[in-house]
Amino acid sequence: MNRRTALLAPLAFLLPFPALAEKIPLRTLSEYLNGLTTVEADFTQINSDGTISTGKIYIRRPGRVRFEYAPPDRSLVIAGGQQVAIFDAKSNQPPEQYPLKRTPLNLILAANIDLGRAKMVVGHTEDGTSTRVRAQDPEHPEYGSIELVFTSNPVELRQWVITDDLGQQTTVILGEMKKGGEMRASLFDITAETARRKN
Repeated sequence: MNRRTALLAPLAFLLPFPALAEKIPLRTLSEYLNGLTTVEADFTQINSDGTISTGKIYIRRPGRVRFEYAPPDRSLVIAGGQQVAIFDAKSNQPPEQYPLKRTPLNLILAANIDLGRAKMVVGHTEDGTSTRVRAQDPEHPEYGSIELVFTSNPVELRQWVITDDLGQQTTVILGEMKKGGEMRASLFDITAETARRKN
């Protein structure tokens, strides 16, 4: 069993297998996402080159997310203040930054998520174990897309697959989510994190 298979095999046991699952309506999924204020979870990331990273994710809607990657990676990705910053652990240079609105992740970090919006959802399927929704920015489909994977009873976001503007895919699989707790604003402060790394 290779490393990738070994890491992913336990995840199969986390997903319930209802006999006859029904496709979860977009309105229900929108209400669920809008109800998420803060989320903390472990995650497993499958990168476009097949490598695997792990770490912890913090989400504070709207507009904020923090990916802390576990050793030996130690990279950090922060979204806050309408910007995304990628901190390379091996570099002492300032982080690479770009507007949050240019990434498909913006679609689930928005203040008001409406998956029923015209031309936003380009795929809505059910495969017997989960409901999958593929969404894009209706005004800028060239920014890429995000496929969200949900299980039902109760509705829960399990993973997402981002396809970027170059067609490369990154999958993020969420562990058990801790929802609704307090999160300090400094977790999502790009300027403060940049200053801290200079010292």
